[in-house]
Amino acid sequence: AGDGDCGHTHARAAQAIREWVRARPPPAAPAQLLSALADLLLEKMGGSSGVLYGLFLTAAAQPLLNRSDLPTWADAMDAGIEAMQRYGGAAPGDRTMLDSLCAAAQALHALRSPGADLLPVLTAAVESAEAAAEATRHMEAGAGRASYISSAQLLQPDPGAVAVAAVLRAVLEGLRS
Repeated sequence: AGDGDCGHTHARAAQAIREWVRARPPPAAPAQLLSALADLLLEKMGGSSGVLYGLFLTAAAQPLLNRSDLPTWADAMDAGIEAMQRYGGAAPGDRTMLDSLCAAAQALHALRSPGADLLPVLTAAVESAEAAAEATRHMEAGAGRASYISSAQLLQPDPGAVAVAAVLRAVLEGLRS
C-alpha cells in the first residue's frame, strides 16, 4: 500500500519507546509526556509517520498544559488531528492514518459529556478506529504513499490506519491492566 516501510517505522518507534521507558521514568504530566514522545518519535521513528506522529503529539500536548480532565483529552485528540491535516494535507476518506484517528476522535467526543466513563468511551473509540481501518480497504487513496499505486493493487487496509488502531488498542489494554 506504499513503499513497505510502515511496519518498519512502527517497529522502530516501539523499540525506541521501550528503551526510553526502561532508561528513565516517563514524565507524569500529560503534556510533558506527549511532548517527550513527540520528540522521541521525530528522532527515532523515521519516515513520514514519524513526522506526522510528532506533529500530532506536539499539538495534542497543548490543551493538556493546564488541564488533564477527560474533556481536555478529547480536545487534545482534536488538536492533534487538526495539526496532522494542516501540515500533512490529508483528510478523512483519503485512505490514511487519519481515517482511524478521526473515527476514534468522534467516539472520544463522548468524554465531554458529564459523568463520562473513560474505559467504555476509549473502548468505543478503539472499535471505531479498527472499523475505520478496515474500511480503508475499499477506499481510493487520496493522499500518502498509497496514492501513487493503482487502486487495483490496494487490496489490504491502509497500513497507517491499521497501525493507529493497534496503537490505540495498546493504550486501552495498558489502561485496563
